[in-house]
Amino acid sequence: MIFPFVAIEGQERIKKALLLNIINEKIGGVLINGEKGTAKSTLVRGLEKILTDKKVINLPLNTTEDNLVGSIDIERTLKTGKKFFQEGILKKCHNNILYIDEINLLGESIISTILEVVSREKNYIEREGISFSHDCKFILIGTMNPEEGDLRVGLLDKFGLYVNAVGSKDILERVNIIKKRLEFEKNPIVFSEKYFEDEELLKEKIFSAKEKLKKIKVSEQIMNIAVKFIEEANCLGNRAEIILIETAKAIAAFDKRTYLNIDDLKEAATFVLPHRVNLKNETLPNEANNKHNDNIDNNQTNNAMNNHENGQGSENSSQNKSIQENKNEDNDNSSENYSEEEFDIGEIYKVKNIFLDNTKDKFKRKGTGKRCKTKSSSLQGRYIKSSIPRGKIKDFALDASIRAAAPYQFKKTDNSLVINIKKEHIRVKQREKRTGVSILFAVDSSGSMGVKKRMEAVKGAVMSLLKNAYEKRDKVGMLSFRRDRAEELLPFTRSIDLAQKKLEKLSTGGKTPLSEGLLKAYNIIKTEMKRNKEAIPVLILLSDGKANFSFSGKEPVVESLEIAEKIKKAKIKCIVIDTEEGFIKLEMARTLSEAMGANYYKLDDIRSEDLIQLVKNNI
Repeated sequence: MIFPFVAIEGQERIKKALLLNIINEKIGGVLINGEKGTAKSTLVRGLEKILTDKKVINLPLNTTEDNLVGSIDIERTLKTGKKFFQEGILKKCHNNILYIDEINLLGESIISTILEVVSREKNYIEREGISFSHDCKFILIGTMNPEEGDLRVGLLDKFGLYVNAVGSKDILERVNIIKKRLEFEKNPIVFSEKYFEDEELLKEKIFSAKEKLKKIKVSEQIMNIAVKFIEEANCLGNRAEIILIETAKAIAAFDKRTYLNIDDLKEAATFVLPHRVNLKNETLPNEANNKHNDNIDNNQTNNAMNNHENGQGSENSSQNKSIQENKNEDNDNSSENYSEEEFDIGEIYKVKNIFLDNTKDKFKRKGTGKRCKTKSSSLQGRYIKSSIPRGKIKDFALDASIRAAAPYQFKKTDNSLVINIKKEHIRVKQREKRTGVSILFAVDSSGSMGVKKRMEAVKGAVMSLLKNAYEKRDKVGMLSFRRDRAEELLPFTRSIDLAQKKLEKLSTGGKTPLSEGLLKAYNIIKTEMKRNKEAIPVLILLSDGKANFSFSGKEPVVESLEIAEKIKKAKIKCIVIDTEEGFIKLEMARTLSEAMGANYYKLDDIRSEDLIQLVKNNI
């Protein structure tokens, strides 16, 4: 028995997002993000009771590609010797709702298949001698718990709307939740009958809204305002504008109107933009200051249009001061000696997903952790697909082997066997799991890092990254470079406490032996790779890239670039975090990152203001 949709206390935004998708299927689904116990799954499953023409099709996390897209019909094929197609879950989804609980835990290959089908609105099957296709258009609804990891960006954008699920803090509401749940569990039928009339009224309202939707015309003025909203949010592509207008249309229709107004667009933006905004833009549409009705400042779009002009004046007024600060810093860098300074660890914050969380490792590994997906070389992990075996058979895939053998059973000569599986029919399982990485922090602790207490911010960034590493069960190591040498502060370990102690004691002073630091990092990682074949090493360099000491007599910058290219040739995954400050920036760290083949970030840009945090901060 399913708990009635209309009986659920609170979570009005989630309810509305779901209903808007039912009214207007062009919106493109909804992602519901939130902690455990916030009625995410209950709301989605209860939705089916108020639908007259759709079903909610649940996609199990352990599903395989064969179950998803369809495969050979074993029974009919065995009887006839001819290949027949057996429908998969996607065939059942056509014109229905595909619901994926804990979608962020879904296998990479399954995600890729769903993305392709969503884009084409058609499912193409080419496997085991079968060529088949069918229409596949559905409303995609996903729920996820952010504690279990992030969602792949490509899939995130496929959701038309985003809603954050937060547990109620209202005592009366929480008491009502308990009462209703206990009453439902005592007698589900009697409880559900109490809400029959409410369900019928909601069905009528949805039907009426669908009829209103057909009559809504979008004026050019509304289109222009919608485009300005999207420009303000700095969204990529044109998908956001279209979904914004379609959502606004559904909101108006649900409100029994056949015209759009500015308030419809504002409310629609709170559903459409949170997971699409480019957060480097400082003037983004924020979510509401209350739970049920989000508002965007009426003047915000115009402010965004004027930001460039207003900012230009302030830049000019501070330019001389910034140039002077930069000169002072360069003078400090040219000095032979620095007084040694110690700094506290700065602010600790949630960092962006700059690691390998959404990267698919191409090698098979036995390691454990929660960072990146990898092929499993053991019998552990999720069974995602089958393949033809190479070498010794270790993980026999019975289902796939039977499917491969089925077409040839009609002509078999040995009738004593129910099914005859020959060597060429044998398939093995391919499994997928998550594993941790080995992160080496290379920290520039030269005297220039003490200017304007930059080291305090760097320590805060490293500590924030360490916290993220602990959550993902990574191993971490640390080295620093200053004066004329690089020093390994901490061998690879899972002890974040030990790393924190080393970080606290780290002081600044002296020149910047960048090449020495890079070479030390290269040697440490190569040693780790030889010692632990399962390791996935990642080098995180925190520096402004301004090398001014050479161990070989070459020009310091040239020497650093040569070693950076050596790291790139070794295919070591690298991240460069640029600590440079000042109005005039040489961006030497960016040049270094290109030579290393590294991902490049500025120190201020690793602070996470992702869709989850953005929504939490504005509710």
